[in-house]
Amino acid sequence: MSRIVILGVGAVGGTLAVKLTLAGQEVLGIARGAQLEAIRTGGLTLLTPEGALQAEFPCVASPAEAQLRPDDVIFLCVKTQHTEAALMQLRDAGLQDQHVFCFQNGVENERLALRYFPNVHGVTVMLPADFVQPGEVVCYGAPCIGSFDIGRYPSGFDAADTALVARLEAAGFPSATRAAVMERKYGKLLMNLGNIVGAALGEEVDSTAVTAALKAEAEAVMAKAEIDWSDPAEEDDKRAAQLKIVEVPGVTRVGSSTAQSLARGAGSVETDYLNGEVALLGRLHGVPTPCNAWFTALAARLVRDGAAPGAVTLAEVEAALGL
Repeated sequence: MSRIVILGVGAVGGTLAVKLTLAGQEVLGIARGAQLEAIRTGGLTLLTPEGALQAEFPCVASPAEAQLRPDDVIFLCVKTQHTEAALMQLRDAGLQDQHVFCFQNGVENERLALRYFPNVHGVTVMLPADFVQPGEVVCYGAPCIGSFDIGRYPSGFDAADTALVARLEAAGFPSATRAAVMERKYGKLLMNLGNIVGAALGEEVDSTAVTAALKAEAEAVMAKAEIDWSDPAEEDDKRAAQLKIVEVPGVTRVGSSTAQSLARGAGSVETDYLNGEVALLGRLHGVPTPCNAWFTALAARLVRDGAAPGAVTLAEVEAALGL
């Protein structure tokens, strides 16, 4: 069975690495900094509602050190702002026709990857996980911890998708091939527009009206752009029955991946490719998107100021957006 190379061993990549390793599959991680050292020293711990799991797997600092094989399967698990650099590193390391699966939010990663490689696949990620502390990932899904829709980019699916679904299901992730996977990813994009809202205000603040305004803009601009989207949870009995967000004993959930980036002081967030995607589409198609544009600018300011989650008040947001 081919090796799985996970580029980006954070919340998503780390959860996958632990579960796939424990399922008996060959995994190589590519990480950096304190996370790399922690994995090399003591493996990676995955905290779940049902207890802690721990796995040891080889981990290297870059694709150049991975000694890529012709039949490797690549999982791209970095944030979109890091995708371009990751793709160039993979190309320089000798990646050619291997299958690249984008386990990422947003809709830009697949397009970027297709500039470099011919076999690119989209993955809709439904995986409520945190990565804040090196050597440890927390996943809040139960009784299964995550699920995925998988298909070729821009459409269709092939034997590589079918084979990966089988491997993921064997590791405990309900998954399915989906010919229109990008429709699902645009639906997930709508969900992720609230990431910056929770990160800015704090997850405990009721921001329903704010996120509704962001989604309304996005739906309007996607209609004008003739972009189809679908809810990642619709007509999915396996996900609806098995993937619930519950507490992990002894752990306080940080929130979205954007909140996690602020909490870690990561130096960047992915808002440019979430709310910023809506702003871009609005400018291309002549549809006003002031709320999404404002939050995109706010995210850049929060990163520049080194702000922690919850640095903005609801009153400030409502005044700025006229809500």
